[in-house]
Amino acid sequence: MSNQDLPRVLCVDDEARVVEALVLHLRQDYEVHTALGGNEALKVLKQIGGAAVVVSDMRMPSMDGALLLHTVMSFYPDTTRILLTGEPGRDAAVAAVNKAHIFRFLTKPCPPDQLRAAVEAGVMQHRLVKAERSILKETLLGCVKALIDVLAITNPIAFGRASRLKRLSVEFAAALNFRDYWQLEAAALLSQIGYLSLPPPLVEKLYNGERITPEEKILASGVPEVAMSLLENIPRLDPVIEILAALSWTDQQIARLGDGTAGMGTRILGLVLEYDNLVTQGHEVNVAVQSLRLRASRFGADLVEKFATHVGAGSGKTEAREVALRMVHPGMIIMQDVRTHMGTLLVARGFEVSATFLERIRNFGPDLQNETVKVLVPPAKVANP
Repeated sequence: MSNQDLPRVLCVDDEARVVEALVLHLRQDYEVHTALGGNEALKVLKQIGGAAVVVSDMRMPSMDGALLLHTVMSFYPDTTRILLTGEPGRDAAVAAVNKAHIFRFLTKPCPPDQLRAAVEAGVMQHRLVKAERSILKETLLGCVKALIDVLAITNPIAFGRASRLKRLSVEFAAALNFRDYWQLEAAALLSQIGYLSLPPPLVEKLYNGERITPEEKILASGVPEVAMSLLENIPRLDPVIEILAALSWTDQQIARLGDGTAGMGTRILGLVLEYDNLVTQGHEVNVAVQSLRLRASRFGADLVEKFATHVGAGSGKTEAREVALRMVHPGMIIMQDVRTHMGTLLVARGFEVSATFLERIRNFGPDLQNETVKVLVPPAKVANP
């Protein structure tokens, strides 16, 4: 096995001799990295893209082990965290368990066989967490996408918007190298589920930014509560619900979430939601972005500018075409509302064509299928029309 295939372990201690001893005992079986303090450890993790296991001393200047491992948990939730301490006192134990959810305590001096056993157990835990996360991701996203395909039939406006939000959120997250954007993808898809409780004409009013009556405003205000009641009983959906719930928080509350999955996911989805509202109501991209800059305290000025660059540079990534409705393919984006001859909305602007949608339009007559629609074609289909 090459060194690159070995599990990655980061050893952190402010004493160089301790770090050297840890490396000596682990280097044969692991790809070992070192740091002489908490701040240096975070820089190393960023450079190497995370680690399977982090072994950290407790007592270090400027950043102790509990705080370091808590930070590691926020940015690298799959990483197994082991605390190494020469003073296994109650306060240290409580701080580490409560803040960092550590996997093992090791005391100095630590026998080599005990160290290797703890690290090996940590690597196994890392593999289990990653496997479980992968299965959870695939299962939840599969269920969510199936649910959205079905619900799009009953409320095409709301779920056409969900399709747009998912696409733009995931593309932007990928451009940012945001690690856990499957939770963001699920949150974007489910962000409109509460609109099932509203009459379709009211949803269309909200979609177009039209004036609504006081009674309609009361109905619309209940959308978040309906969404939470629908989602709260789904197992393992907590990180997705956390993002959706935080969308209604104050700027200060969102800031306290930090840059972990919930914090970054909330800011990205909130940013995309506001952008979509503005563009849907007829504002040009530059005007919409300028309005977002006025909300920099909520989303972060740096994130807003990166988003401005992303949407401004996106025009060359896809090709706009006009095609017959029967010629659309999965992945294409329909850029206009499509209605039946009776005036019923079939699909809203921004909907991403799916296999389920193709099955649905086969049930309509040839006149509708031959109607021309504007679509955006993704890069793969541009290259291979």
